[in-house]
Amino acid sequence: MTHNKSSHKSEGQFAQVDLQADQEERMPTDRGVTLRAQWLGQILRDFRERKGLTLKDVAEYLQRNISTVSRCELGIYPIRRVDAAAMLDLYGVSDKKQREAVMELAGDVWQTGWWEQYSKDDVWTSTIDRAWLENRSHEIRTFAATTIPGLLQTERYARSLMVVADRRATKREIERGVSLRMDRQQIFDRAEPVHLSAVLDESVLRRRVGGPEVMAEQIQHLRELASQPHIDLHVLTFEAGAHASPEGSFTLLKMSDPFPEVAHIESPAGSIYLETDSAERFSDIYDWFQEHSLSSEDTAAFLAALE
Repeated sequence: MTHNKSSHKSEGQFAQVDLQADQEERMPTDRGVTLRAQWLGQILRDFRERKGLTLKDVAEYLQRNISTVSRCELGIYPIRRVDAAAMLDLYGVSDKKQREAVMELAGDVWQTGWWEQYSKDDVWTSTIDRAWLENRSHEIRTFAATTIPGLLQTERYARSLMVVADRRATKREIERGVSLRMDRQQIFDRAEPVHLSAVLDESVLRRRVGGPEVMAEQIQHLRELASQPHIDLHVLTFEAGAHASPEGSFTLLKMSDPFPEVAHIESPAGSIYLETDSAERFSDIYDWFQEHSLSSEDTAAFLAALE
């Protein structure tokens, strides 16, 4: 069967649609290539290939240029919801759960969430992707080797870190970075807050970021967070010796199906995101940390002794 959602249109209408597609293709988005756009493109590309269709087939069905469809699949140009819905029809995707997940992601690609108030001049696109992932996740696991995880930091601790980490940053840039980090913690204020499991290397707690007063405030904040049912906090003490992640910190973010669990690593060049086998490897490493770190009760006692 030949699919053509626009078969009822005249040639003049076809030309108008083609012109609109050309204009949209050239229209700047000022958003950069986001992880969510890449995921959406990958999902739709997988559906297309399973159906045995070419980019040309899809372009003719949508009345778009082949280059536009290709850019959409690569995440360079975010797919519009109307096109995503048409692609699902073309690919014969009838499963309600699959369709809802794709359409929800298509909405996120263009949606202006709170994180979008931070322009690419303020922070890297990869940092905005991380905020989006955290907002989408229902479970986060993190190992901290050098500093308190951003989701658990106080404002003064975060500011003290940023001032030293980027000595070229202006005061405005520092304050925007601190604001973003505090806004990310909104995931704990949801009706169903994200579940966070964190393992902190003992050295993280011994290092006096910002001085004794800032650290005392930060430790007290950790104690308060650890008492909440959706936060599971553990300390990996020096007595544990060599550990399973000598390369450093990492975070695992788990969202609802059909999206994969993602491993996030921070680097001087920005964020790195890993999926599938790589994420599974980090999941195994995190299991090791939980086995060798202090229990929740012993962690609470350890934190209390630091004050």
